[in-house]
Amino acid sequence: MNRQLAGALTGRVTKWIVLVVWLIVAAGSATFAAKLADVQNNEASSWLPESAESTRAFEKLEPFQDPNAIPTLVVYERDGGLTEDDLAAIEEHAAEFAAMDGLAEAREGRAPSVVSPATAEQVGFPAVSQDGTVAQTSVTFDLGSEGWNQMPDIADELRSISELEGVEVYVAGAGGQAADSAEAFGGIDTTLLGATLGVVILILLFTYRSPILWILPIFSAIVALFVSQALIYFLARDAGLTVNGQSYAILTILVIGAGTDYALLLVARYREELRRHEDRHEAMAFALHRAAPALLASAATVALGMLCLLFAEMNSTAGLGPVAAIGVAVTFLVMITLLPALLVITGRWIFWPRRPGYGSPEPTQTGIWAKVGRWIAPRPRQVWVITSVVLAIACLGMLRLDTNGLSTEDSYTQEFQSVTGQQVLVDAGLVDQSNTVMVVGNAGSEDAITEALTGLDDVEPPKPPVTAGDVTFVEAAIGSDPASPEAFVTVERVRDAVHAVDGADALVGGNSAFFLDTRDAANRDNLVIIPIILLLVLLILVALLRSVLAPLILIGTVVLSFGGAMGISALLFEYVFGFAGSDPGFPLFAFVFLVALGIDYNIFLMTRVREETMHFGTRKGALVALTSTGGVITSAGLVLAATFLVLGTIPVVFLAQLGVAVALGVILDTMIVRSVLVTAINMDLGGKIWWPSKLDREDHHLTVEEVRAPIETVH
Repeated sequence: MNRQLAGALTGRVTKWIVLVVWLIVAAGSATFAAKLADVQNNEASSWLPESAESTRAFEKLEPFQDPNAIPTLVVYERDGGLTEDDLAAIEEHAAEFAAMDGLAEAREGRAPSVVSPATAEQVGFPAVSQDGTVAQTSVTFDLGSEGWNQMPDIADELRSISELEGVEVYVAGAGGQAADSAEAFGGIDTTLLGATLGVVILILLFTYRSPILWILPIFSAIVALFVSQALIYFLARDAGLTVNGQSYAILTILVIGAGTDYALLLVARYREELRRHEDRHEAMAFALHRAAPALLASAATVALGMLCLLFAEMNSTAGLGPVAAIGVAVTFLVMITLLPALLVITGRWIFWPRRPGYGSPEPTQTGIWAKVGRWIAPRPRQVWVITSVVLAIACLGMLRLDTNGLSTEDSYTQEFQSVTGQQVLVDAGLVDQSNTVMVVGNAGSEDAITEALTGLDDVEPPKPPVTAGDVTFVEAAIGSDPASPEAFVTVERVRDAVHAVDGADALVGGNSAFFLDTRDAANRDNLVIIPIILLLVLLILVALLRSVLAPLILIGTVVLSFGGAMGISALLFEYVFGFAGSDPGFPLFAFVFLVALGIDYNIFLMTRVREETMHFGTRKGALVALTSTGGVITSAGLVLAATFLVLGTIPVVFLAQLGVAVALGVILDTMIVRSVLVTAINMDLGGKIWWPSKLDREDHHLTVEEVRAPIETVH
């Protein structure tokens, strides 16, 4: 941003215009931002890759099963065994279930909407355990395309009807899982935002040592969040953008975290310029002029990195790309317009009690990062080699990272009814009849498909086949948890068996088939998208730094940091938190955020190194840059790490792991990679770092006197 434009945005009149425009936009956005939660699509089928076999099977299942059907189980358990009175009461409950609104219509050849213990044998499955302690009633709902969002209320009604003294009642199956998932993400729009803002405010109070300055960055970040959410609401409502609970949570964290980071960098530069310029408008013009290129490069890196997710097969992953990119773009725009206007309007008093007076000394020149830089300067090669080796050792922890997926029970950080009910069924030797393999094939092949399914391990005897037109449908329950590795093996076994049936053209769908295809698509996305993001970030750095060697080195340091963070995280997940494994999509999500956000701090540092190199040379420039940016980048890293850790307040293992890994990676980037590793490499290579640019060809080595001398920055 040139200085004339920067000055125009924060002039004596235009600052008020900027403020009024943003207030109007924010007020208009607030109503629509509040509606974003209403257009979330957390239905499992909305996450499916279109090319997956389960997706293609789902499309052919429509004549046999409504695509919006939600099979739900009500599980009863009494220690010592259910009595005759219990079973009679359960039958009465089933009659009340049958009178509920939203039941699916019965289809020819299929089980009725409500299957109680008394009718279970008639449709081919046991509903009471052999020891008589557990019984289940199956209830199938059809509430339309938004039915999954209504399941919490349905589950409450089922529990209310099913109350039985001395009997534990659980709502399980697909409907129970949908209700519990909604509970896990319940209040995300207020709880997560409140927790995030609370953490950020505490860090800003500590960083600024001012009781009022934090208000301006926080207000600006909230404006950015409202405007982002409003834009995304319209895209979700009118353009088919997929927004789910995960992307909603990540958007909140990303906007608040990135916005505060940008604010920290801008405010720090503005504080510097206030010591050099008596007029605050002129000081802000210089601050924007010098900080905006780094902020733009940072925002572009994150936004374009997120848009790379559009190459994902998974709709949920692809949907996160535009959601995050919009959030970052809007945040950048707010932070270089609204925040500067607010800072200039309020004047120097907003920094009270540590007001930066005109001509006062810059405190960073004698701070901790100045001491770190002086410690590195005499031995840069030794420092970066040892640091790299330590990070490489940390990368070995990735060998313990298990990304084969999580069972339903292991997917949450707290116990839910659906999970407990599922385990009760397993312990009692009953099969969850809502978890089936659904095989569709050509009419006339039903007998061969049934025969292929019969006798397979973990597969119950197939239900009678149904034929409609030229398509036949065969269904069989499986005994494993829908999302478990055992269920995946069963699905693969079923697919091998039915694919071998001549002329059947069979496709296998169902819950477990969906989870298996999700895992495979996530593994494919990891292999495809990660290299694309690395190439994109490299090109951005080349354009920004006008060098080839420096971007290659920076990419290498960020990848090393990512590996170290993932390695340490894997050990924490297994030995501290006791997680059973990780979601298949976890490595990609962690990589996107760690690389896109981690490279930010290198951008903030290296743009300042380049600026100072033109006056002092590379080695002295690296020392000056570390001294000037060390405090603000460390504070920015702490803010971002803390905001991502807030994801742990949502009782979902995937989000908890993502929060821990990103927070750990950001701390490594700010405290070790950027401050020690990159600075040591800059001091070791000197002017060679800018190859093939001719920015610094003198290759001047720092003397002891230069290292110990007071550090001055460019005026």
